[in-house]
Amino acid sequence: MKKNNHLIISIITWIFILLVWFGVTSSGLISTSKLPSPTQVVNAFIDIIKNGYNYIPFWQHLGISLYRLFSAVILSIITAIPLGLLCGYLPRVKAMVNSLINFYRPLPPLAYYTLLIVWLGIGESSKIMLLFLASFAPIYIASVSAVSRVNKNYIMSAKTFGASERQLFFKVILPAAIPEIFVGVRTAVSVAYTTLVSSEMVAATAGIGWMVLDAYNYLKTDVVFVGIIVMGITGLLIDFILVKIEKKYIFWNGK
Repeated sequence: MKKNNHLIISIITWIFILLVWFGVTSSGLISTSKLPSPTQVVNAFIDIIKNGYNYIPFWQHLGISLYRLFSAVILSIITAIPLGLLCGYLPRVKAMVNSLINFYRPLPPLAYYTLLIVWLGIGESSKIMLLFLASFAPIYIASVSAVSRVNKNYIMSAKTFGASERQLFFKVILPAAIPEIFVGVRTAVSVAYTTLVSSEMVAATAGIGWMVLDAYNYLKTDVVFVGIIVMGITGLLIDFILVKIEKKYIFWNGK
């Protein structure tokens, strides 16, 4: 019942935002070149769906952006989780790695994107690497934190029953850490998606982020709104899917 109430509140909130948007644009308080009306945005979206943008189909723009995003996130999962678990389990390894992660983590992506372009060129490699670095840190930190938060009673009980180090890690520590690690993965996807526009700023000719930047250069604010809304909805859908996966496959979370 509470979930239905929350859904109703969310729907009412968005209806209110749309009504305010309609009211502001129809009254002429703000120029449509700065704030296009909802009708203009819908028409721009329909036109892009039918004719594409810059002679490239809309679905190709979206597909290229998602390819860059998921390639980077998958690489982060493959590398950050094992390294984070190892650092959480072995303090000496953590002492070697942690300072490096904490050094680059606060840096704005554009600060080191120029170096990535010099090293990897202007192709897909530098773009995916930028997203990889953006998503690596949240997963690594969540993995390290998850190991340190494992209930000590579980570990002591396993040792009491004669569990080996391998059994202790794979049967006790890893299952207990997975829920928090998955939260880190969800955070990493969000961080990588927010970095997507930066990754498509240089030498890109396709992608939702590039479409937004290109439209901004030509003051096509309706297209800018289309790109932002598409990215927002896509981000919500990805997070929704991740939540469903978490509920189905990490069913012991919180128990």
